[in-house]
Amino acid sequence: MSWPKKIPVVVLLCTLIIGCTKSPDNEKPTSRTVPNVVTQDIQAGIEHHIEEQIRLGNGYFKLPFAEKELHLKLVRVHTEYLANLGPRRHFACVDLASTDGNVYDVDFFLSGDPNAMTVTETTVHKINGQPLYVWKQNADKTWEHSPVEQASPRSLGVITGRDAFEFLYRAKLPDITGAAHMWIPLPSTDAFQTVDIKSIEAPGQQKILTDREHGNRVLFLALGAQDSGRFVTIRCDVQRVEKTVYDAQAPTAGQYLAPERLVPADPKFSSIAEEVIEGKKTNLVRARALYDHVSDRMRYIKFGTGWGQGDAVYACDAGTGNCTDFHAYFIALCRAVKIPARFAIGAAVPSQRDSGGVDGYHCWAEFYTDGQWWPVDI
Repeated sequence: MSWPKKIPVVVLLCTLIIGCTKSPDNEKPTSRTVPNVVTQDIQAGIEHHIEEQIRLGNGYFKLPFAEKELHLKLVRVHTEYLANLGPRRHFACVDLASTDGNVYDVDFFLSGDPNAMTVTETTVHKINGQPLYVWKQNADKTWEHSPVEQASPRSLGVITGRDAFEFLYRAKLPDITGAAHMWIPLPSTDAFQTVDIKSIEAPGQQKILTDREHGNRVLFLALGAQDSGRFVTIRCDVQRVEKTVYDAQAPTAGQYLAPERLVPADPKFSSIAEEVIEGKKTNLVRARALYDHVSDRMRYIKFGTGWGQGDAVYACDAGTGNCTDFHAYFIALCRAVKIPARFAIGAAVPSQRDSGGVDGYHCWAEFYTDGQWWPVDI
């Protein structure tokens, strides 16, 4: 079964507004003019609230939960879920991390106008990615809590079989003072997706390039100062098939085993990987053990500097980072014990809604054994 979707992906400039959500408040708009609210206003409102609570909490966002008080630090605001629910009613979803490394996905309802918003309800939605409840959309487009036990696979973010959607990339160019070059990745058709690029609207001189090693396509732009502030818009239709383990020709000798700048052949990777796979008889079992090691050892926390670069050494030392760091570390461990592994990047399209935005990328890894590539998402 296929669910058609329209998914705008906005790079650098995010102006997303998603469908109405059922609010806990039964507020009535006043007779005076209600100011227009965009997602940047809601983001500013929730960030101001969190900053103020951290100031009052001596450096921590303090949140009562499960008969205790959590001491949390801000990780990120999910800009893809910011929503205006109606006159002076808004929704925000935020990741906050505790001092012991657990990540809490917290839902906030807000009321008020831009620069004058107050939080009316705060609830913990997920702990380390595990939902305590799910959101269910009603026929009238409002939303309500639903117990996890009663949730459909789609509500939990799982779509099986096939999916289809319209994808829109949109980027606003920064100030350009002279000659400049820009490279924008383009989605490609493969065994698991069919991509039909409907239009490309971009300034400057354009050329589509294909890299020789992996076959990835890139839109190359030659720009000048006159292009400052202009937009790049790429629209395409995508039909997607669920990706599972797939047959493939074996990598050439050394391919996907060779060290790279951010995934080097560091002795610490060999030491860790050998310890993790001790006693494991096959590469499939070994790869699963390495997967479990990364999942158990790493925490999704984006603090300080160094995270998000796909630096396997940083990930190993810090034990924190985002999806890029998780999978770089996994690839480094696989390669250290002669399991070919590679990196994949794209967009994670939310299954819970039929329109809206994706504010950033997601990445995965694949390892090769027994004549097949095995995709993993840690």
